[in-house]
Amino acid sequence: METTAKGKGFLKVTGILMIIGGALGIILGIIALVGAIAGVALGASFLLLVAALFTLVSAILQLVAGIVGVKNCDKPENAQKCIKWGVIVVALTVLGSLIGVIGGGKFDVLSLLIGLVLPALYIYGAIKNKG
Repeated sequence: METTAKGKGFLKVTGILMIIGGALGIILGIIALVGAIAGVALGASFLLLVAALFTLVSAILQLVAGIVGVKNCDKPENAQKCIKWGVIVVALTVLGSLIGVIGGGKFDVLSLLIGLVLPALYIYGAIKNKG
């Protein structure tokens, strides 16, 4: 019983933080997309547009994962669904870092690790909730 309660709290808090991060990411993603469209129109690399679209889609999926976590934090039977959403967010974080490197940026281990902390705690909460 204690494991589920601990998992519920982790899942709820990280879900709320992912909702906030996803909402902010959507706003920034829209701004990036508008800038990328203008940049491509002026001759910038098409990869800029791809990166902006990826940012927006990632933010939307992070928002959805957060909502799923908060809605299901008190339903251990849905923990597997939350784990899947957490894995999706982790995969997008890693893929985003790879796109940045392919686009000419440097690989920033610290940034990647920081980006993985919240989804890792989300997954941890879902696993504990499954308990």
